[in-house]
Amino acid sequence: MLPQPEPEPRLIFAVPGSITTRTGGSIYDRRVSAALRDRGWNVDIVECSGHFPAPSETDLLALDRVLGSCPDRALVMIDGLIFGAIPGMAARHAARLRLVALVHHPLALETGLGIEAIARYRDAEQRALRCAAGVITTSETTAAILIRDYAVAPGCITIAPPGTDRPAHRGRDPAQPTIALLAVGAVIPRKGYDVLVEALRHLADLDFACLIIGNIERCPATVAALRAAIRAGGLDHRITLAGEVDDVDRAYANADIFVLPSRYEGYGMVFGEALTHGLPIVATVAGAIPSVVPADAGHLVPVDDPIALADALRGVITEPEHRARLAAGSRRAVRDLPDWTDTARLIGEALRKLPD
Repeated sequence: MLPQPEPEPRLIFAVPGSITTRTGGSIYDRRVSAALRDRGWNVDIVECSGHFPAPSETDLLALDRVLGSCPDRALVMIDGLIFGAIPGMAARHAARLRLVALVHHPLALETGLGIEAIARYRDAEQRALRCAAGVITTSETTAAILIRDYAVAPGCITIAPPGTDRPAHRGRDPAQPTIALLAVGAVIPRKGYDVLVEALRHLADLDFACLIIGNIERCPATVAALRAAIRAGGLDHRITLAGEVDDVDRAYANADIFVLPSRYEGYGMVFGEALTHGLPIVATVAGAIPSVVPADAGHLVPVDDPIALADALRGVITEPEHRARLAAGSRRAVRDLPDWTDTARLIGEALRKLPD
């Protein structure tokens, strides 16, 4: 009798909102899903509408119905924006389902939360993670936080850094005198765009233009404050808030320097993208950024320090040879970054090890 082929492994993957959303987390979810399918997995995407990580009762009821409809012992991976907000629901379903949490970064580390909200998010996520059969995270930094602050057992964690596409060719005209700065990320407090505007105000004597690409609808108050700061600094003609764009690769190709003074990053996929485009990087020491951006590819400054940011930018803007050295460092660094096949392999191996 001929041996029977192994059944196709199946994964139910619950994500917040549309998986086509242009955020780092959604891009990770989307690319991992596609790469797992390429490796033979049957991946069913469940797009959970609602306001996670602060869901309404309606949002929770809808998700509860989804989990209740999953067959016994189903493998269900849940994005951390959802998982950390459902400790009670996770506890109810954990005995019947094999629940896996995908933690991009802990909910309590989002910038702008009050003390009570931080405590509430940390407690909820800690209780939810106790119910997980496994935890996937994107960096050693986040893994260390989960072990130290959330009591997650080290053996339960798999670190699967985001993949990067292979190096792109830059199309920037080196004869263009205006230095093109690029920042990519949603306009929310955590990205530190207010610090960037203040830093650029100190560089008004230099010839630069800054393009900011990212969602401008998630946090209207932050966008309004940023626009006001740009006007007050006399930088209307220097800084462009482009919102989301279709061709981000073109923006990278037309940039001279990538800059993003984030207050925290669980990984920071945009830094990997900047490396693949051979860009010098100016950023902060927040979260996992130092593990992504090597010293010979950029300058990392303290969080919330516009003067240090301005000083670092001034050096990279005004010294072409220094800029070229950092660009060369970026091109070297990208050789060590994983691709999406590597990411999917790590996740697939971890999922296969979970008991049936």
